[in-house]
Amino acid sequence: MDTTRRAQVIRCLIEGNSINSTVRMTGVAKNTVLKLLVEIGAACSGFLDVKMRNLNCQRLQADEAWSFCYAKQRNVTPEIAEERIAGDVWAWVAIDADTKLIPTWTLGRRDAETAADFIQDLASRLSNRVQLTTDGLKVYINAVRNAFGTEIDYSILHKIYGAEPTGEARYSPAKCIGCEKKAVIGQPDP
Repeated sequence: MDTTRRAQVIRCLIEGNSINSTVRMTGVAKNTVLKLLVEIGAACSGFLDVKMRNLNCQRLQADEAWSFCYAKQRNVTPEIAEERIAGDVWAWVAIDADTKLIPTWTLGRRDAETAADFIQDLASRLSNRVQLTTDGLKVYINAVRNAFGTEIDYSILHKIYGAEPTGEARYSPAKCIGCEKKAVIGQPDP
């Protein structure tokens, strides 16, 4: 595929078109679009891995968001697990509170090993002492201590939620009724 056609496919995907609609719009085969997507993703990841170094961030926030591949974890049978990658997946993201720059992210389980890899990668990208705020997920504490030692101002912001909605509103998130701030390492600015 020539550069012009590749750019056309990428533009369609960046604009939010599905893979199937990109196939229809460009006339490029679905497998070719999927291969290009993997190739471009690897190139972008490599580029960002090199360029996102020695960052002068001041205030960072980290959190994780749940999704699933193929099936929710509770629905993954041994047959499905044998056939493909399936189940719960968490996107771990760090964001600069001031610039909205995302210095690092990772996909994985919601466990201590993934937290350690994520926070270690974050630490390797920074050029100075930062203030980091996370939620109350306990695996962050050791990950931050191991990656930064005492060279960080680290705090936990624990949100307190009210009763779960019932009836038709049961799919709405619970109302946040307060927050608890806790300094863990250093002197984070409240």
